[in-house]
Amino acid sequence: QVQLAESGGGLVQPGGSLGLSCAASGRFFNIETMGWYRQAPGKQRELVAVVTGSGNTTYADSVKGRFTIARDNAKNTVSLQMNNLKLADAAIYYCYGYFGAFRGRYWGQGTQVTVSS
Repeated sequence: QVQLAESGGGLVQPGGSLGLSCAASGRFFNIETMGWYRQAPGKQRELVAVVTGSGNTTYADSVKGRFTIARDNAKNTVSLQMNNLKLADAAIYYCYGYFGAFRGRYWGQGTQVTVSS
């Protein structure tokens, strides 16, 4: 089995910053892609940012220039630094990992990010 454990999140005012971290554990050979998705109430889960094992990143247009994803392949971790947070960024953030065709994809349990004045 594979587990993704998230940490971070919380309450922040608009314009503030937060960091999220996620660590993968369990039995796997390789993590092809790691990253973050989010889901706000009444909305579908959407991609925030992902990074491949070779370091290629993809960001949602709405977070470009404000969020930074980073990955440590040796530690099987991925982090998300979120700056200049907006009200629209409030959501449950889920860590995501794609472990290849055999293992498939896994999700963390989610961590709440609240942006409020």
